[in-house]
Amino acid sequence: PPVAGGEGDGIGEPIIMAPYPWIPPPPMPPAAVTTRNNSPSAPDRLRALLAGTGCLIVPCCFDALSARLIEQAGFPLTFMSGFAVAAARLALPDTGLITVTEMLDQGRAICQAVSIPVIGDGDTGHGNPVNVRRTVEQFGLAGFAAVMIEDQVAPKRCGHTGVKEVVGRTEALARIRAAVEARDASAGPLILARTDARSALGLNEALWRLAAFADLGADILFLEAPRDEAEMARCCREVPGIHLANLLAGGLTPVLPPARLAELGYRLAAYPLALLAVAVAAQREALRALAAGRMPERQVDFATLRALVGFDAYDRLLDAYAAPLDRV
Repeated sequence: PPVAGGEGDGIGEPIIMAPYPWIPPPPMPPAAVTTRNNSPSAPDRLRALLAGTGCLIVPCCFDALSARLIEQAGFPLTFMSGFAVAAARLALPDTGLITVTEMLDQGRAICQAVSIPVIGDGDTGHGNPVNVRRTVEQFGLAGFAAVMIEDQVAPKRCGHTGVKEVVGRTEALARIRAAVEARDASAGPLILARTDARSALGLNEALWRLAAFADLGADILFLEAPRDEAEMARCCREVPGIHLANLLAGGLTPVLPPARLAELGYRLAAYPLALLAVAVAAQREALRALAAGRMPERQVDFATLRALVGFDAYDRLLDAYAAPLDRV
């Protein structure tokens, strides 16, 4: 891979992949490797999707209901957006204010509400490499098919809002190494390795990091905030692997059609804020109608809403339990 300067690592000097002695962390509980009835695990279902061709459209969710809508619309997977969860759950910015406990709590509800694979946002891994390892394990236990780990300095922030700092190469690689080892120790979630070095240090350094992450065994690669189509094409061309594009209206990266993304080499196209932004617009429209004394016009009917959250299924199950048993 191209060699570029990393903060505190020396300009133009390649680093040794294992520059320090590794002390194994204490044993952690294994992640669930199969679902009920011995069906494929969430990570295996995601692997099967990634083995195909073309660019998969990945609408991002922020709660269980948005995840269910994504599944019902026919999308094969979803991504729990950290920005969207921080906004929907806390009405706070994506600047590291939401805790890993809150993210896992939201994630468990999402994973339990759908059968499609869910990718989770693990931010910086929430500490040193041992913390990263436990974060990955906990995301696996919550039901996630993959977890994203990035190289920003903590507290991190949304990659399209002016990232200025990433950790040095050694720490960045240690995070991904720990994540990969956690995955391999318990058939855990796939590792989505993200770098924000494009904004902080330049494209050459970002590509170096992605190549190093791939060498360590990351399953999916994510260059945050490339500035144009040429940078996106160079990323896929120079760093072999499965690439994810992150697309948001008004962001730093051009929003290209999925067919063009596939031509460039992208396998996944994530839309982190599309549903949240549309939901905000719809709720504001409804609130304007209510303020004017009118019932909002654009809404699903009550029967549809009942079915969406499972009232009909609940009543059928309740009726089944009401039937007398022969042995009583």
